Amino acid sequence: MARRAVVVKVGSSTLVDRLGRARPRVFARIAADVAELAADGVPVALVSSGAIALGLSASGGTGRPDRLAELQAASAVGQPLLHRRWERALARHGCRAAQVLLTAGDVHRRDTYLNARRTLETLLRWGVVPVVNENDSTATDEITFGDNDALAAQVALLLRARLLVLLTDIDGLYDRDPADPQARLVPDVRDHSLLDRLEGAARRSTWGSGGIRSKVLAAEMASAGGIQSVIARGSRPGVLAAAAAGEQVGTRLHASRSPLSAFKLWLRYGKPVRGRLVIDEGARRAIEEQGTSLLPVGVRQVEGSFEAGDAVEIAEGAQPIAVGLAARPASELRHLAGSRGVGEAVHRDNLVLLWR
Repeated sequence: MARRAVVVKVGSSTLVDRLGRARPRVFARIAADVAELAADGVPVALVSSGAIALGLSASGGTGRPDRLAELQAASAVGQPLLHRRWERALARHGCRAAQVLLTAGDVHRRDTYLNARRTLETLLRWGVVPVVNENDSTATDEITFGDNDALAAQVALLLRARLLVLLTDIDGLYDRDPADPQARLVPDVRDHSLLDRLEGAARRSTWGSGGIRSKVLAAEMASAGGIQSVIARGSRPGVLAAAAAGEQVGTRLHASRSPLSAFKLWLRYGKPVRGRLVIDEGARRAIEEQGTSLLPVGVRQVEGSFEAGDAVEIAEGAQPIAVGLAARPASELRHLAGSRGVGEAVHRDNLVLLWR
């Protein structure tokens, strides 16, 4: 791809009404924005929620159920309805659409992670708009992205996108609950540590699984990969084109000035943690300040059952400081903990600090 992609996530609350009925004008408006960017040579990938809402509506449902089997059945009904909407809306502007369904397991494994990247990049190179959703019909409680904001961030990282746009039903990130008359829109976030002091994180829609907090977390993931994010109202005309052009719309969250490599991004956000290594202060200083490998001599406690190559959390006491790939299985590290001259527990090339 000659130009870095823009990844657009559209939430259920934007695409469907409270009864789960599609909003054709919103589909048409966003498709027109996507086509406008595509005409300017900007590759666009869509991450679209709405399958469960459309499926429940088509099946006579009145709200989002809690049972996994019902959610999966609703997704199976609604996913073709959702894709057909996007296919028709984009076709009106001469754009082709492709359906891409991913699971968290596709991201956890390095080989399938890279394969997903190649597929998405090929579609964009062909001038096709990937319409991505989680494969809810086969996902489990334990293996899931949790919400499509996290999925959108993963797609942005996969594609090494230049911008992640999270379209929702409010204007952006507020300094408190948007229902409060005193609430003020935060137009620009450069210091991401400020996000912990912002309120209004618990707001949820009738159909969606996320909320503003999930969008902030998605933006944090994108930032670590050197990707800007914009949170904005999806029903606003021209919102996508404005966000892509760098205009002031919604809340813009700026990228980290020292982004992680693609491998370390996968390690930090895509690989599930299977265990925990509790280390002493000396080991913590060595890996944080000197960039060394973690040696068994600095390991004080080994928690969990894991094999060599599994991801483990590295912590000093109760404070997590890094994630890395274990060089040895848990049983061997328990035996070697505190020993000198016996190799590595985690090699420095397979370790990423959490504060970066």
